[in-house]
Amino acid sequence: MPFRLTPGNHAGPGVSDRAGVACASVVGSAVFYLLLARLQDWVFPNVEFMRGVGWIYLPAGARLLCPLLLGLPGAVGVLVGSWCECFFHLYPDDPVRSFAGGISSALAPYLVYLFALRVLGMQASLANLTSRRLLLLVPLFGVASPLMHHLWFWMHGDQVDLAQGFAVMAAGDMLGALVVLYALKGMLGLLPTPAPRRKDL
Repeated sequence: MPFRLTPGNHAGPGVSDRAGVACASVVGSAVFYLLLARLQDWVFPNVEFMRGVGWIYLPAGARLLCPLLLGLPGAVGVLVGSWCECFFHLYPDDPVRSFAGGISSALAPYLVYLFALRVLGMQASLANLTSRRLLLLVPLFGVASPLMHHLWFWMHGDQVDLAQGFAVMAAGDMLGALVVLYALKGMLGLLPTPAPRRKDL
């Protein structure tokens, strides 16, 4: 018997399609985060204030964009990418710090994303996300992760200068996010403008 659409039968994306998109979003976000981390080592090798904290930190661009553009899958991708970076590169000798660092890197930006949706009135479709509103979100994203990181440092009793470390990490995250944003904007500007569609006379 041939399949026919009825009023209660929708041809929208199924569960498997949505799961596939979510998985692709997680993987893409993790890869984007790790690519920015390697670019950080290549372009800004001498701006590190302490291990994992720099005056310019490019992976903050992934912390900003992935939850903002992809929601929860983007935040999960940042978590996976940050865990890979922490466990295998930054703190291979400190699994507790690596675990907490990954959670702080992903959870704080996602909470700011939810705040922007529910309090600032940003639409989930990002239809009302203007350049000005995006720039207003940069300080929120830039401060959220350092705040959560340093709260954990304080609770864990780490012997670090919390005030100075927070200031450097916040500045580095904001500068890194802005560098990534404007680099992506510049690359998009190099793409050819689509030709206007011709109307039949």
